[in-house]
Amino acid sequence: MTEHLVHYQGFWLTPRTALKGLLWIQDHFKPRPTDIFVATSPKTDTTWLKALIFATVNRTRYGFSEHTLLTTGPHDCFPFLDIFVDGNHRSLQDLDGDPKDVLVSKWLFMNKLRPKQLPPFSLEEAFGLFCQGISHYGPYWDHVLGYWKASLETPEKILFLKYEDLKMEPFAVVKRLGEFTGYPFSLEEESEGVVEEMLKLCSFENLSDLEVNKTSVLKFSRDIMVDNRHFFRKGEVGDGKNYLTEDMIQRLNAITADKLHGSGLVLGN
Repeated sequence: MTEHLVHYQGFWLTPRTALKGLLWIQDHFKPRPTDIFVATSPKTDTTWLKALIFATVNRTRYGFSEHTLLTTGPHDCFPFLDIFVDGNHRSLQDLDGDPKDVLVSKWLFMNKLRPKQLPPFSLEEAFGLFCQGISHYGPYWDHVLGYWKASLETPEKILFLKYEDLKMEPFAVVKRLGEFTGYPFSLEEESEGVVEEMLKLCSFENLSDLEVNKTSVLKFSRDIMVDNRHFFRKGEVGDGKNYLTEDMIQRLNAITADKLHGSGLVLGN
């Protein structure tokens, strides 16, 4: 948190953690055709999607009563990997469709992680930076549009998901995940309630209440560690509006409409 930042390939990164790992990966990592990547913007419900994917592809390995997710956090089961790769893999994109929710989640998260010697990060400051496109891992709208367009061009390699869809139709979305990752659910599994059991296992209520996610720590580096509990907030759609003024909401809606104009993609309301 206190390291100086380095501007690399359009992004501001910490040199001893993110940049160091990224350079090594770019030089040495070779993806396999069967590799699966979750390519989310920060604070867009990555934790839930990781849990669902891990449970989907490993459902024949673990029973629900002794599942690894009961004792191991989703980010340890499905580690972070900042990477640029070639086209020989499947990439999963999930996002919290409403930029207002993303902004508020990021703001609350960063205040939880800020060094105690620094003053709180105000919502007004976070709002101004977000609107300017100054955000972790680049402007939010650029990230969204990049994967949206790529998913239209190569739907067999990139699955684009909205958080709202996952909340409204979880059964259908999980079935899509199974098909896309190469682990489709059989009719027998569906009739036996396997999908429902997975959704229960990976639900916000269950994951956030597990001891591992209430007391354990995720270690990004020697200096940066995050309590697992900070990855769980409310799991609600539209909660961002409860923090923003009407002027903020209108401005974000206008920016979003302008950025997505002509793309066919709709986010928020």
